[in-house]
Amino acid sequence: MARKPAQRNQPVSDPNAKRFPWSQFMFVVMIALLMVVSLPTVALMFFGMLPTIVAYLIDRTPQKYATFCVGAMNFSGVFPYLMDLWMRSNSLATAMGMLTDVFTLVVIYGAAGFGWMLFNAIPPVVGVFLVSISGRRILALEEAQAELVKEWGQEVTGKTKSTPLSTGMMMDEENE
Repeated sequence: MARKPAQRNQPVSDPNAKRFPWSQFMFVVMIALLMVVSLPTVALMFFGMLPTIVAYLIDRTPQKYATFCVGAMNFSGVFPYLMDLWMRSNSLATAMGMLTDVFTLVVIYGAAGFGWMLFNAIPPVVGVFLVSISGRRILALEEAQAELVKEWGQEVTGKTKSTPLSTGMMMDEENE
């Protein structure tokens, strides 16, 4: 039999040791790069997407449904002004002009508010549909059960007083 080579003092990796959060670091680097390259876009996106940031911070569910719902609607409110910024001068003065325009802010934050409204209104509507579908399924199963009872008798429901053991004993006694 071959012997296993002796293990030397190798460092043991601690599974609970904190790892460097590379994804967060890369996110910060990307934002810094974007600020250097396109500060007007970053400024418009940051102030325009504030409701999404708030939704992310207060949404405690692991799925982050509120964040996705508010974020999608919020981005749909920011996007036209972002396109306008890119098609015009793409300067910080233009971005600040958009951010100080009340109509722009009403559209951007109104879209985010609509996202919150969808997030709060859709689950009860879906619940009503699910209850309705379940009710129809119960009725269909009860109809199928009634047909089985009509065809096979009350014994198929399991609600009879006779048990299979006593029925079997009676049949054995009759055969003797």
